[in-house]
Amino acid sequence: MEAPLLVPAAETRVETQAGNSRFITTIGTALTVNEAKAFIQRVKAEFSDATHHVPAYIIGHGRSTLAHCHDDGEPAGTAGRPMLAVLQGSGLGDVVAVVTRYFGGTKLGTGGLVRAYGDAVRAALVALPRAEKVATTTVMVEFPYSLLERVRQLVESHDGIIIDEQFAAAITLTARFRSERFPEFAVALRELSHGSVEAVVVETNEATIMPL
Repeated sequence: MEAPLLVPAAETRVETQAGNSRFITTIGTALTVNEAKAFIQRVKAEFSDATHHVPAYIIGHGRSTLAHCHDDGEPAGTAGRPMLAVLQGSGLGDVVAVVTRYFGGTKLGTGGLVRAYGDAVRAALVALPRAEKVATTTVMVEFPYSLLERVRQLVESHDGIIIDEQFAAAITLTARFRSERFPEFAVALRELSHGSVEAVVVETNEATIMPL
């Protein structure tokens, strides 16, 4: 079985201190390089008076990733690289982090900076909720009222999520499944209805974010 494609479930912000300096880590999801760049610019604008804004991001998962970091004026290799190393060890992909530093007057030295930036990202990862990026199939099913509870149970038993239910002459239910589970549901639905009800695919998405 393939490892889950983990991504941040929500943007998270955590503040840490080292010496007299404040380190504010903002971490979130970026599915493309342009999204990562926009995230970084937004954080920079929010803390426009800060001393440094050090970014790191990983786009993709596994072997097909694009990773980037920058020291933003800190001594070479003391900020962006340790941040990226922590992200790469987290198991996350499609993730972007910015550590905003307000210099407090005390120099931390090379080792101190490496620890401070790495620890800032570690603290944010502890607080960060995870989600999974999965391929999904969204379907519509029209069926008589007599089947309502059994169709709902069928959706639930195949790890589906009911998005909408419309009640007219018949019931029209919209549900989303992990694509790998949908064929089993389709077969079970036909068996339940003796072949009279079919699930109609209305959308497929290779990168739906599903909270864990």
